[in-house]
Amino acid sequence: MNKNILITGVGKGIGKKILFDCVNNNNFVYGIIRSKSDFSHVKKKINNKNCKLYLGDIANLKLVDKIISDSKKMKKDINGLINNAGERQRENFLKIDKKKIERIFKNNFFNHFFLIQKIISNFKRKKRNDFLSIVNIGSIVGLKGFKQLSGYASTKSALEGLTKSLAVEFAHDKVRFNIIHPGFIKTSYFEKFKKNKKLYNWTINKTPLGHWGEDIDISELAMFLLSDKARYITGQSIAVDGGWTIS
Repeated sequence: MNKNILITGVGKGIGKKILFDCVNNNNFVYGIIRSKSDFSHVKKKINNKNCKLYLGDIANLKLVDKIISDSKKMKKDINGLINNAGERQRENFLKIDKKKIERIFKNNFFNHFFLIQKIISNFKRKKRNDFLSIVNIGSIVGLKGFKQLSGYASTKSALEGLTKSLAVEFAHDKVRFNIIHPGFIKTSYFEKFKKNKKLYNWTINKTPLGHWGEDIDISELAMFLLSDKARYITGQSIAVDGGWTIS
């Protein structure tokens, strides 16, 4: 691929898998991790000159400015962005107060909104066929709706709307936007989740393919959407869910 990619939320789970796969497929990756313990763990594991990790929160736009500045100094200008960072919120709707809804929107939507602004503003085409590809990570929760996840679902629905709107607005500037909606994926929480047999069996019964997905299912799609092979794909919303959203 030979892209220079900024990935948020690479400390664990899907983000971590995408980080390693992008590096192993001849890309240079700038990775943002919020947790100190996750940062130390990933730094020990990655051990690759084609990756630069940053400890911090994407809400810190000064950190984003530093990453952009570093990319220019290294002559590895960012031409790919994966917005993976975020948090889940399980709460009864009537108990979600102003502070809680503002927090989930800040972490799952507004931080991405302003990061995208920064990246687009600093993107400059060097060749006629150069483009910037941005992949947002949503959730099937934003497509289908789940009880006690109304706040979380709202943020993912908003991210979908943003993706499609920006795909139209920046098409002439050679910026592509797509969004991936993972279903139930085997990451670090899988084993704990599986212990709740009733809930786990419910997810299996709701999935036409009859099993959870793997983190590589998200990673490979994300890399494809960043690549030149996807140069005619923009504004698309893709569910990777074993058929959940069509059942």
